[in-house]
Amino acid sequence: MSLRTSPLTRKIVTFNLVALCVLVIGILNLNSSRDSLALQRAASLVSEAELIADVIEAQLPKEAPVNLATGDGINVADALSGLDLRNGVDVFVFDRTEMLITTVEGQLVTRKSANELGGNTYLTDGLDWLWSAVVATFSPPGETVQTPLSERLKSLIGRSLEDGTQIRNELDLAGGKLFTAATPIVQNGRAVGVVAVTTATGEIDHLVRIERERVLQMFAIAILVSVGLSLVLASTIATPLAELSAAAELGRDKKAREMNPGRIRIPDLTARPDEIGRLSGALRGMISALYNRIDGNEQFAADVAHEIKNPLASLRSAVGTLRMIKRDDQREKLLDVIDHDVRRLDRLVSDISNASRLDSELVKEDEEPFDVLTTLRNLDQFLGEEARAEGIDFISDLPEQPVIVHGLEARLAQLFVNLITNAISFCESGDAIRVWARKKENRVLIVVEDTGPGIPDQALLKIFKRFYSQRPDEHFGNNSGLGLAISKQIIEAHGGVVWAENIRPTEADITSEPLGARFVVGLPI
Repeated sequence: MSLRTSPLTRKIVTFNLVALCVLVIGILNLNSSRDSLALQRAASLVSEAELIADVIEAQLPKEAPVNLATGDGINVADALSGLDLRNGVDVFVFDRTEMLITTVEGQLVTRKSANELGGNTYLTDGLDWLWSAVVATFSPPGETVQTPLSERLKSLIGRSLEDGTQIRNELDLAGGKLFTAATPIVQNGRAVGVVAVTTATGEIDHLVRIERERVLQMFAIAILVSVGLSLVLASTIATPLAELSAAAELGRDKKAREMNPGRIRIPDLTARPDEIGRLSGALRGMISALYNRIDGNEQFAADVAHEIKNPLASLRSAVGTLRMIKRDDQREKLLDVIDHDVRRLDRLVSDISNASRLDSELVKEDEEPFDVLTTLRNLDQFLGEEARAEGIDFISDLPEQPVIVHGLEARLAQLFVNLITNAISFCESGDAIRVWARKKENRVLIVVEDTGPGIPDQALLKIFKRFYSQRPDEHFGNNSGLGLAISKQIIEAHGGVVWAENIRPTEADITSEPLGARFVVGLPI
């Protein structure tokens, strides 16, 4: 099932098998067993040929002439009859004219009897049969006639008479290796004949076949183990990935959503200490953030509708009343109400538009390093003048050394403007506002304090919510309640924090009347 449905599983199994096949082919082609066996057999054949030649030479007359063909001086067949030849060895004796004198055959080891001696080689035989079938398909028809071995040895006999011991290997008709060693029979320094010793057809090949059979058996076992482990590995990769993709696809598949209504549930694989665990955690975090954003947008839309309804209801009432009132002074009052509500709507729409664009702008714009203290000094110049114009003391206490932060300077400036103008709006003539900053390790704290009425304790956790406003009645409608919410959104987008607290005569007595409000901004540097 996994192989049919998962392309990743098929790739894992295929790549593992390809690597294993390349390894086995390399072992079969590059192993030195055949060469080693060939060298050993060649040395053995030379020793046997020289030993047989020594036996014949020992029976030659010292002075009388010798003719191996006529039997003068020695009967070669009788001389060899007493030798106990090793199984699989054939001995040929030639005279100086390259005429075959006699042949002594050991127990001929055919391919079948060799298999019986060495065991079964089913895998190797099967591959050989398959290769033979392929070769036969592309080979021209016709029978190949092989020259008798004694005739093929004559070229080797001539070289041995002239140059001494010779060795040669060749392929027989069946495709097996055939090794031959030839050494001269010497009488008084003169070669009178040659002894040629050959191996049985296929003897060395069969030993190699047995070794290859063992390699192929291990290969077959390795294939089973590799496929099994590949499937296990694929199940630990492909299965959880399939679950993650299936869960993610529910978001765009309408039919799937109808069958599985509700929120998308990404499988929790965070316990895995690998990339899939990280992917699962990232997807779960992304889905959670997406739903939080959706919930926030829904709540924002509901809050916007609620906030817009209030001035609209006031406008509707004022317009309806305006039609019925005849007195000019009352009509002027209603027109003032209408003007106030229109300006309130205009301010509300502008703030809502800014708040709705803020998220996308924070993502799109590139952060750059800048000196936050320089930004604060520039703001203090014109905001300080605005505060002093209303009789409010404005104190700026900023360090001389620059403090470099990475962020959006314009947005952080908007944050500080919101906090300072908020403090100005709550202060009266004779109050004071202090802006100060301190650098602490890897962060900078920027504080805006005022000596205004402070913040009601029950409102400390609410003032950063959208459309929340805790102001005197005379300030009703002058603020949308989005300033502090926007400020919190900006600072959190920069990885910082902001909180509000009251200034009290002593921190130990939380019931004492506040001396003012304090807003603290923490930014990483």
